[in-house]
Amino acid sequence: MKCNVLVVYYSQSGQLKDIVDQTTYDLVQNQDINLTKYKIEMEEEFPFPWDFYSFFNAFPDSFLQKEKKIKPIPTEILNQEYDLILLYYQVWFLSPSIPINSFLKDKQTQQILENSKIITISGSRNMWFLAQEKIKKILKECQAKLVGNIALVDHTPNLVSAMTIVNWMFSGVKKRMFNLLPLPGISEKTIQESRRFGKIILNSIQNNNYSNLQENLIQSGAVEVKPFLVSVDTKGNRMFKVWSKIIDSKQGKQREKYLKFFYYYLILAIWIISPLVNLLYIIFYPFNYFKYKKQIKYFQGIE
Repeated sequence: MKCNVLVVYYSQSGQLKDIVDQTTYDLVQNQDINLTKYKIEMEEEFPFPWDFYSFFNAFPDSFLQKEKKIKPIPTEILNQEYDLILLYYQVWFLSPSIPINSFLKDKQTQQILENSKIITISGSRNMWFLAQEKIKKILKECQAKLVGNIALVDHTPNLVSAMTIVNWMFSGVKKRMFNLLPLPGISEKTIQESRRFGKIILNSIQNNNYSNLQENLIQSGAVEVKPFLVSVDTKGNRMFKVWSKIIDSKQGKQREKYLKFFYYYLILAIWIISPLVNLLYIIFYPFNYFKYKKQIKYFQGIE
């Protein structure tokens, strides 16, 4: 009897689609697996490349996890029972992207997710920790069972990746800034090597046993946790909560003005606050060693 696997994703630049193709390669080749790929489509698509206003205007809805209308999910997907769902997502403003959040909160989606086994696969700059917590909360509300998590990130230094990813989002062209900095996004090497995770997932499918899946994924390097970035993510979420509520309450010219204020805050946070947090992290690392060990274990897990 064939195993039915559903792949759900949303990709603008094509990077997440590349991750989908690599991590599902061995599943597609296996004749005992019936794999369906579903790309989320919005009623009103987001632009790519982004313009300044559209990009920052997406911040409040993204962080506050407000869903927008998606195009109807195909009937054949709604009528099929799936043995496993691979949920691919991006992180927008430290939260799950609006498209994936909209899919998860769509009424039609509930019947797909309920009692289903889920593996989450994220492709982000470097901070996915609290976004994953938000995904976990939604899945729990849907009575879905999270059995695995993979987090692919850009491994270039934090400040460098901040520059290169913004350049990519606004230009739509994946290129080296100043012909010097690394290419933006998750490296081709990382994406190509992610095929090994598909082999691990395939093994769990064939054995119908997911109890050791996450442990096997961790051992193969599927989830890297840096306590410094967890700290930045946590502090960023606190500030974003304040900013998102303020901006969400504004309209018209007032909203545009506060979006510009938020932009200047981000520059300050990335170039001044973040390095200070890193310095404090280094200074107090010996005193927080056991705390960081717990953080690593927790965020590598799926509980």
